[in-house]
Amino acid sequence: MHSELTEIPGSRGHSLAASLDLPNCKPDAWAIFAHCFTCSRNSNAARAIGEALTSHGIAVMRLDFTGIGRSGGELGDDGISGDIQDIIDAANWLADHHDAPALLIGHSLGGAAVLRAAMQLDSVRAVATIGAPADPQHVLDLIPDKDQIEQQGQAQVDIAGRPFTITRQFLDDMRNHPVDQLADMRR
Repeated sequence: MHSELTEIPGSRGHSLAASLDLPNCKPDAWAIFAHCFTCSRNSNAARAIGEALTSHGIAVMRLDFTGIGRSGGELGDDGISGDIQDIIDAANWLADHHDAPALLIGHSLGGAAVLRAAMQLDSVRAVATIGAPADPQHVLDLIPDKDQIEQQGQAQVDIAGRPFTITRQFLDDMRNHPVDQLADMRR
């Protein structure tokens, strides 16, 4: 396996950083790995999954969501809708430059995002989630000072030992993706 760093033009005006984990042969399929709320494409789990899949001939794009790692934009602005759009942008880029993804993998909130993105991507044949809440509202339990965010429109909060600016728009978006939207996943 070898990895290549690339940047994808995001549809919201900033670039998205991604690592392409490539097998030592022509890929049998392509996958996208979506990380957790505060992780990045370089987490140990993301790297290990990329390595395992490439050993079986599957190429993996490990994507940094908006505002995380080397991707542009602000994390606290768009909620899960932004993560879903980032996955769709990555899938479109893969289709244009390599092959459309057949597999989406998501960890934690990234899992909730890949479940929703899969419904919009005809190429996807399988979705795998790892420790993912079916309902993205679960993430709201991790965010302190929600009342301050609601009253002031935004606040800087500490999540997993790191500072993030979270907006009211982010909270609203997380509330607007209920579990029952996943009922249409079968094709």
